[in-house]
Amino acid sequence: MKEKFIATFVKENRYDFFIKGLSNTLIISICAALLGILIGFLIAIIRTTHDNNKKKNPFLDVLNILAKVYLTVIRGTPATVQLLIMYYIIMSNSTNKILIAIMTFGINSGAYVAEIVRSGIQSIDKGQFEAGRSLGLSYAKTMWYIIVPQAFKNVLPALANEFITLLKETSISGYIALNDLTRAGDIIRSLTYETFFPLFTVAAIYLLMVMVLTNLVGKLERRLKKNER
Repeated sequence: MKEKFIATFVKENRYDFFIKGLSNTLIISICAALLGILIGFLIAIIRTTHDNNKKKNPFLDVLNILAKVYLTVIRGTPATVQLLIMYYIIMSNSTNKILIAIMTFGINSGAYVAEIVRSGIQSIDKGQFEAGRSLGLSYAKTMWYIIVPQAFKNVLPALANEFITLLKETSISGYIALNDLTRAGDIIRSLTYETFFPLFTVAAIYLLMVMVLTNLVGKLERRLKKNER
């Protein structure tokens, strides 16, 4: 057992594989989450504005159709397939695999964030919007200063849970030979022909990160509930 441990972590500084893999996983997860939030809020606002707009607006209709197509395609296809399409077709000229992964997971996450945010916006009482309009605020300013901040507060725990899902989903990055945490364990396994330590180490690191994030989400939810009282 000791020899296997040394072969997995100590020999030839193989622990560096885990450190580098963890670093890449966190970079991809954080950047993809930020991109997903940006895309998600944009799509949610487009769809909500279209639904609330009583006057016919051709430009808004086109944007809403594109948003629906985006949601249908992204949510209806596996993330693995999306990653391969991005790597081999859309960004085939790029050698930056981390950027490819960020774009893929960001676009994928954006579809789910959009529905989370949209439900948050719809949960806000219509009187809030009417109050903003009665104060002379434009539709855009009412959304930006009154509706969106309240919606963001309501969906914050759900967004945090989406980040946890995204963090675990990045484990498929190895399909494009990107050295993330999961691939680090696979590389060491191929070098040592030992499966126990590499795979359980990867599982333990993911589990630890998810437990920490879950604990933070729990604290966030309790604080939000306390502020509502």
